Amino acid sequence: MAGRWVVGAAALLGLGLALGAPAPARPPAETLSVDRVVVMMRHGIRPPTKNPAMPARYAADAWPGWSVNPGWLTQHGAQAVAAIGAADRAFYTRAGLFARGCPDAAMIADSDQRTIATAQAYAGTLAPGCTLVIDHQPQGADDARFSAIEQGLGTVDAPAANAAMAKAIGPGGIAGVEARMRPLLNRLDAILCAKKPVCGVGVEKSAIAPAAPNRRPDLTGALDRASTAAQILLLEYADGKPMREVGWGRATAADITALSEFHALEFAILARPRPIAAANLAGLTPPILRAMAGEGPKLLMISGHDTNVANLGGMLGLHWRVPGFAADDPAPGGAIILERLKDAGGNAYVRAYYRAQTLDQLRAGAAPGYRQMLPVAGCSARGVSGLCTLAQFRKAMSEK
Repeated sequence: MAGRWVVGAAALLGLGLALGAPAPARPPAETLSVDRVVVMMRHGIRPPTKNPAMPARYAADAWPGWSVNPGWLTQHGAQAVAAIGAADRAFYTRAGLFARGCPDAAMIADSDQRTIATAQAYAGTLAPGCTLVIDHQPQGADDARFSAIEQGLGTVDAPAANAAMAKAIGPGGIAGVEARMRPLLNRLDAILCAKKPVCGVGVEKSAIAPAAPNRRPDLTGALDRASTAAQILLLEYADGKPMREVGWGRATAADITALSEFHALEFAILARPRPIAAANLAGLTPPILRAMAGEGPKLLMISGHDTNVANLGGMLGLHWRVPGFAADDPAPGGAIILERLKDAGGNAYVRAYYRAQTLDQLRAGAAPGYRQMLPVAGCSARGVSGLCTLAQFRKAMSEK
C-alpha cells in the first residue's frame, strides 16, 4: 500500500510551490501568507484501553500483549508522532511561519497519558532543544475541554441531535445499516473466531441510545463491538506487530483497511452531526477562534482524540480519505489543520486540510505522506470555493 503526498490546488496558496505547469492568472492567491495554525490532532498509536481488550466471548484466542499499559502511547507510536512533528516543522519553516530558533508554538493536551505523551513527542521534533508549554490537567483528571458534554460545558440540543443522527443513519434505521454491513461483519467474525462456534460480534443486534442534553448518543450491539474490534486490529498493524499477531495471523492489510469502515461509521453517526459536534467542541472552540483571530502563538497543537477530530470535521463539513483507512476515519496522529492566511491588505482567511501518515507509513514510523486540502462547507473567498473569510469561519464554528 504505497503512501502518497496529496496537495490540492489551494495548498499552493502562499507557499510558492509549483506543479510543473504555468500558474493560472486567477485567483491571485500567491499574495496570501500563513501567520497562524491550529493542529487538531488525534493521539498516536495506543493499545486497547482495557485488558483484556474485549470480553472473551468475542474471540477464539487471547488478544496479543502490549509493552505499555492499556491506553498508553506506545514506543512505536511516539516514534511515529516524532516523525510528524519533524515534518510539520519543515513544512511551516518553508511556509515562512517559523524563523530560526525556537518556534512560537504551544500545546493543549487532554489528561490521558497518551494525549500528554503525544504532545511531548510532537514538541520534541517540532521544537528540538526548546521548551514548549503543554497545557494539560493532571494525568487522569477530567478536562471539560475534551469532553464538554459529559462535563457539563456543552449542552446538546437533543431533538436536533437525534434528528441529525437519524439523517446520518438513513431511512432504513440502524437495522438497515447493520444489514448493509453484514458481509463485513461476517469477515470480522471469521478473523475473531476462526471456526469456533458461538463467537464473534455479529450476532448482537445493533441499537442506538438517543442523545440527551447532558449525554451524547450511544451505539450498542454488533456495530459498536465491530468498531472496537476493528480499531484494535488496526492498532496492532500500525504498531508494527508481526503479521502472525495481527488478528492472530488471520487478518491481511486489506482486511484492516476494509474493517476501518466500522470505526468511521461510528463517528459518522455519533460525532459528526453538527448539534452533537458543536456541543462537544464547546471547550475547544474558544481557543481555536482566538488563534484564528491572531491571538496567542503562531502554532497551537491540540492533542486530543478521534472524537474531537470527528467533531471538528463534522462542524466544518470536511471529508478525507487516508490510504489504508476508510473515508473520514481519524487516523492515529492524523490532524485537521486550520491555517489563517493574510493578504497584502491585512484581510484574514481560513483554510483547512487533513494531514496524516498512511497506514503503512504508521507501521513504518515514517513521515506523513498525506496532506489534502479540504473545502470548508459554505465558504467561498477570493474566487476559491471552500476558502473562508474570517467572518465565515466564525459563523461555521458557532452555528449549532
